[in-house]
Amino acid sequence: MLELRPIRNEADYLAVLDEIERLFDAEQNTPECDRLEVLTTLVEAYEQQHYPIFPPDPIEAILYYLESRELSWQHLESVIGNRGEVTLVLRRQQALTLDMIRRLHSCLGIPAEVLIQPYSLHNNSA
Repeated sequence: MLELRPIRNEADYLAVLDEIERLFDAEQNTPECDRLEVLTTLVEAYEQQHYPIFPPDPIEAILYYLESRELSWQHLESVIGNRGEVTLVLRRQQALTLDMIRRLHSCLGIPAEVLIQPYSLHNNSA
């Protein structure tokens, strides 16, 4: 059994993961279950600091939504606007407006915190 201490490096992290795996089936309300809970909290803190997960950019999120539901860009016309606007937005030639973000969130359920993320646009000038 590992000494309970902060995870300071990758070796500590891997050792704690091994211990979590060993304790994974611990019964509720036992010292092993309590230890599992503490170790899991330590791992979560270490992972947040060393392996952050960044939200996708808004266009990637919209494209993922369409692809995962086997939908075409045309499906967005009723949400974003006409075909031209949809094309400009998805090709990163026009930014999402606040109204578009609201409609994408309310109609499609894409999280607003993802849709408001800054993202790059393609410059049309040659």
